[in-house]
Amino acid sequence: MLAKIVPSLAALIVGTISTLGYGGIVILMAIESACVPLPSEIIMPFSGYLVFTGRFDLVLVATMGAIGCNVGSTIAYAVGYYGGRRFIEHWGGYVLMGRRELDWTHRFFERYGSITVLVGRLLPIIRTFIALPAGIAGMSQTKFQIYTFIGSWPWCYALAYVGYRLGEQWDNNPHFKAIMQQSDVAVAAAIVLGIVWYIWWHVKHRLRPDE
Repeated sequence: MLAKIVPSLAALIVGTISTLGYGGIVILMAIESACVPLPSEIIMPFSGYLVFTGRFDLVLVATMGAIGCNVGSTIAYAVGYYGGRRFIEHWGGYVLMGRRELDWTHRFFERYGSITVLVGRLLPIIRTFIALPAGIAGMSQTKFQIYTFIGSWPWCYALAYVGYRLGEQWDNNPHFKAIMQQSDVAVAAAIVLGIVWYIWWHVKHRLRPDE
């Protein structure tokens, strides 16, 4: 299953960036940051490869990626801020998220809000979903935008730089291709394992009504 999904995602990403250029990077990273697990681990390295070919500029690639993160995160933030809690209280049971999780999120962001967004943007998987709880917790929009950009830029730059440095081997070295494919599968597998763990944890605590 993963072996089929990852190449399809990679083809979509490659086609979008090849066709739309910098705009494609912004769009794809916006999707990734709007709580859709579209892997930046494919988006940014391929963009870095295009830096190697001379089509893109490395700093601009990282900046467009970070701008995309802000665009997508703003959408997720708005969902959380304007309707997230009410929506999840009513429908959250279908995705195993209830008032306990919302209360915990609110307390967490009251205590660690700014630094959580900054650090979260540097962490795989977490970076995709961090904006929604920030909105639910009512984090300052100005701080949210600043910390999202500051946290996203190094992540985008680092991944693009990897693609740039290894660009020469991207097409010519079969060992590198194998490593990239294994990395993509590992990212997808981590997402699946995270979802499984969350379901297990939630169901376990659902069985304890006194908590």
